[in-house]
Amino acid sequence: MTRTAALILLLLALTGCSSKDWRTASRESAGIAPSPATTKEAVIEVYAARAWGWRGWFAAHTWIATKPANAASYTVYQAVGWRLRRGLPVVSIEKDTPDRYWYGEKPRLLKELRGDGVDKLITAVDQAARSYPWPNTYKAFPGPNSNTFIAWICKKVPELGVKLPFPAIGSGYADNSGR
Repeated sequence: MTRTAALILLLLALTGCSSKDWRTASRESAGIAPSPATTKEAVIEVYAARAWGWRGWFAAHTWIATKPANAASYTVYQAVGWRLRRGLPVVSIEKDTPDRYWYGEKPRLLKELRGDGVDKLITAVDQAARSYPWPNTYKAFPGPNSNTFIAWICKKVPELGVKLPFPAIGSGYADNSGR
């Protein structure tokens, strides 16, 4: 490979090789999650999507969505580093679209649980999320980050039976809590 070709590849890698702008990237529903209007049973879904820009070449963002039985909406649990710049904790627990594109990247459903016993797990997920030991710290590598947050919840609620994918960089940091 010539020096010029190597330099071009390096520049593409650093810029994300994308003309997408995060401000205009899709945040629409991917149509994966069951509608709360027609699904009365309790639902837990765990998602992963490639990170935005060049980070997506090797990293993913993960989150959990829950809907108690007969609820009219989902609650989404995730950690987002840029919230710190706004003076907010990285942990976000909000009513939201459960299966949104992650800034243009289609989410992949990692796990879905429905029906009997799921309401109890939703309570456990909420308690685990609220006990996260790094609510005001975010480091892309080695963590804590968005994947550390989801790994923490999965560690505290093993009944979820979730195995995070390899690109969930930072998920192993949850083992560093000493708790």
